[in-house]
Amino acid sequence: MWHKNRIAIGMLLGIVMSVIMIPTTHADLLPNVEVTPPKYMMTERDSEVYSLVGERVIPVGEIRKDQLLQVIPAAAEYYEFKFGNGTGFIDKDDLREINKAQKNNDMLGDLNKPLPNQNILTTREAKVYLAADVRSEQFAVLVENLRYPIVGKLKDRLSNTWYQVNIGDRLGYVSSADAEIDNGIPILTYHHMLKNEENKRFLNTSTTTSDVAFSNQMAYLKQAGYDTISLYQLEGYLNNKINLPAKVVVLTFDDGLKSVSRYAYPILKENGFRATAFIISSRIKRHPQKWNPDSLQFMSISELKGIQDVFDIQSHTHFLHRTDNRHHPILLSRSYHNIIFDFERSRRALAQFNPHVIFLSYPFGGFNQTAVNAAKNAGFHLAVTTMQGKVKPGDNPYTLKRLYILRTDSIPTMAERIANQPGAVAVKPAPAAMETD
Repeated sequence: MWHKNRIAIGMLLGIVMSVIMIPTTHADLLPNVEVTPPKYMMTERDSEVYSLVGERVIPVGEIRKDQLLQVIPAAAEYYEFKFGNGTGFIDKDDLREINKAQKNNDMLGDLNKPLPNQNILTTREAKVYLAADVRSEQFAVLVENLRYPIVGKLKDRLSNTWYQVNIGDRLGYVSSADAEIDNGIPILTYHHMLKNEENKRFLNTSTTTSDVAFSNQMAYLKQAGYDTISLYQLEGYLNNKINLPAKVVVLTFDDGLKSVSRYAYPILKENGFRATAFIISSRIKRHPQKWNPDSLQFMSISELKGIQDVFDIQSHTHFLHRTDNRHHPILLSRSYHNIIFDFERSRRALAQFNPHVIFLSYPFGGFNQTAVNAAKNAGFHLAVTTMQGKVKPGDNPYTLKRLYILRTDSIPTMAERIANQPGAVAVKPAPAAMETD
């Protein structure tokens, strides 16, 4: 059916993106539109369905023939239905009206109970059944590499695990043979980057990686099918608001060093990846500095503007990126008033690059409850630390964990660290040109 709908898919994306890009403060300016109540209809045939996953409207599965689905007429060619944390789309010609004798006999209590902040990741094409039994009627199929919320899980008589999902207000069951519990999204942390031959001063500094190591790491992400997502999308994930692929990572760079624009930027751009740059706003240079690999140089105004097609500019504070005489982050000893003043000043200073500075990286990863309160009241939506781990719904948005991937880490080590499940991950050998020294 893809050939039938490939032209209309662009129209679908336009409709979806035009809706999600409307600021909430302007919602009251929208014209009053009569809301069409949802209704149950039946599929005429095996019907391919679509949804916005990340930033792309893609095929996400099929609803089998002769299945009830609760839909809402949306456009000339499509009906909408509940799909994960968002909206699914189905061709109206694939649906027919039902008579009053046909009704949904699902357990509505299961459908309406609160989400447990858990998702599954489809590890292959996942069949969705109407009961926790592979011999039961098949209702739908979900594509591989999809992150989907569950409303519950249970064991069958053979102790096999099943996940309950809501698709079009129908209760379906996915076997654990086709999916696994979501253990969170990795946020990867980088700082400084140099060529091996020019790295004399920072060779033993863990926060300095090499351009070759970073290039190999990005090549692995691309080869393994990972998408890079923004912190805006991560916020939607934490709030159960958007659908995402199963294999995603967030890339972050702290400090705002010149080496990021010199080395990281072209590698990311070549791979079609995005990242977040947490900038110490007081250290932005008025003009670019002559390159010197033996010092920590910071990006200039023009350099920051030049990387914005790849990097989202966010805050790493203004004057708080310092330590005291005991080498502790000074943020930990500052008053609430001083901290929030600095946070707000940083947001104002970075507004020339991004009017939506709503994410924070604590200096040196140090934070306390005073800093958390200040971050919240200064207008930040999320804040990241240097605590090790992944993030998932239910986590405190102001103490998010991250993962370090070092210059000395092998690609198999990186693959295992970011994988959803612990254990060794099969890695294809890198091309000869990508081998490290």
